[in-house]
Amino acid sequence: MSLPYFYEPEILPDAKHHTLSDESVKHAIQVLRMRAGDALQLTDGKGHLFTANITDLDKRSCSVAVKEIQFIEKQQRHVAMGISLLKNASRFEWFLEKATEIGVSEIIPMLCQRTEKQHFRFDRMQGILVSAMLQSQQVWLPLLRTPEKGLDLIENSRQKQRLIAHCEPHEKKELATVTIDNDILMLIGPEGDFSPEEIEKALLLSYAPVALGNTRLRTETAGIVAATLLMNL
Repeated sequence: MSLPYFYEPEILPDAKHHTLSDESVKHAIQVLRMRAGDALQLTDGKGHLFTANITDLDKRSCSVAVKEIQFIEKQQRHVAMGISLLKNASRFEWFLEKATEIGVSEIIPMLCQRTEKQHFRFDRMQGILVSAMLQSQQVWLPLLRTPEKGLDLIENSRQKQRLIAHCEPHEKKELATVTIDNDILMLIGPEGDFSPEEIEKALLLSYAPVALGNTRLRTETAGIVAATLLMNL
């Protein structure tokens, strides 16, 4: 059985002792009913995995002694997903959760010309990423960027390989047949698709247009299909 797993962004890379954050204390004591001597694992979301034992605890604090530290290298492939915000926030949150579980490195919410949803609660979205990282027992937290205008992202991105999935009847390659680089940006548009201006700008800047299958997918579904293919091809 795996040890309880906690996110501690403030823990030092060479820590011998550490005091858990208030959120971790609440979960360890009130939910898991942990006691002195119990073992647990911590990550800073930056590649470090700490195995520790509880030394002191009460209702408001919990200290641990670190027994082992591992550093796990980042995966070689860096997948950045630029994806439009959605009118239904729960669907966007579902995408964030699943993309994190899959191992996406970076998520860039986009404000495209046809994006209906403009509000973005960064703290809530970041919390979803943390929960998904812990649930999937990973040690690298994806980078979540603040929302960016679609045209700005298209113009300013510098990844080695840049792909765009859109619904216009242009010539496209099936993503499953594309040779994938280790530094990728994948763009997924809103419910109404990218605008002609956004598509034209991307194509002028050498984005490769790709298809994700024979059916028209919801934005969040398209994002997960693309992320899965990019992480596994």
